[in-house]
Amino acid sequence: MRKLFFIPTVIVASIISTSALAQGLDLSGLPAFSSEQTADGNVQYSLSLQILALMTAVTLLPSLVLGMTSFTRIIIVLSILRQALGTQQTPPNQVLIAIALFLSFFIMQPTLTEVYNVALSPFLSETLPADQAIMEASSVMKDFMVANTRSDTLLMFSDMAGADGYESNADIPFSTLLPSFITSELKTAFQIGFLLFLPFLVIDMVIASILMALGMMMLSPMLVSLPFKLLLFVLVDGWAMTVGSLAATFLTP
Repeated sequence: MRKLFFIPTVIVASIISTSALAQGLDLSGLPAFSSEQTADGNVQYSLSLQILALMTAVTLLPSLVLGMTSFTRIIIVLSILRQALGTQQTPPNQVLIAIALFLSFFIMQPTLTEVYNVALSPFLSETLPADQAIMEASSVMKDFMVANTRSDTLLMFSDMAGADGYESNADIPFSTLLPSFITSELKTAFQIGFLLFLPFLVIDMVIASILMALGMMMLSPMLVSLPFKLLLFVLVDGWAMTVGSLAATFLTP
């Protein structure tokens, strides 16, 4: 949990500090939102400002989980798979979200471990200042997101932002990388969902043709094909294949 709260906290802190510097805000007249420089050169923020940054990070945590991890691709593919099976609300939404969440933790474990080793652990041991910890954690997350973002999508958003190019992953701003990553994840998820949908569509077409040939117009083809689709999915160990294939589609930097 400390790893989870550290990433959004440092991102929100960087946004707040950047905005304040860009706009030339002077918060010295507000004792609750003040900062002072310590003897070792670090900046110490007031408790109220720290609580504000923490609460803002907690509020943005669901959005960051959706937009900066593998969660989006997984939940879309699982939803399309449920639609292809024709099982309506089975598995229920809560189960699909739980599967997607824990599978995301499994996929993101190397990235989160690296964030902990290079940023969070030195920051907690007071060997790394907050600003450098923010940069280190942001760089690790950017490496993961760039590795799983389509180059044409990233180029499109870079052109829209008016950027000529970036020398390294660390130079890509989150304002460009986040929409590029989420758009790329949507495209990949729908491509995987299309491939999953095809075999079940064939079963539906075969069952519908047989029922029409037998003259059973009043019998729903979906009702008859459901047991066959479930049988096929169980025989090929569909859940293990789907989850394993999803995990294999993600690249680690």
